Amino acid sequence: MFLVANLIEAFAKILDVVLSLYTWVIIIRALLSWVNPDPYNVIVQFLYRATEPVLRPVRRWLPFGNFGIDLSPIVVILAIMFLQYFLVPSLSQLAFKLRS
Repeated sequence: MFLVANLIEAFAKILDVVLSLYTWVIIIRALLSWVNPDPYNVIVQFLYRATEPVLRPVRRWLPFGNFGIDLSPIVVILAIMFLQYFLVPSLSQLAFKLRS
């Protein structure tokens, strides 16, 4: 059973790192939206391709689309924080219980 516990613990740690990195990608994307970046830049294209599939459904769901302020990065970052504060510790605690 310790193998399953270690697998769950490793998944929780990797998930935490991936969520943190994705948060920074969203923050950089939001900061880039304040300036007019070159749309043909490889980094800008990567940032748009990495974040748009997550931000687009949130934009459709939010009622504030006509005000000129995109609040979808904030909503997505809050959802990521929820996952980091709820799911990651829950997986770690599950791994701990499986070990004992």
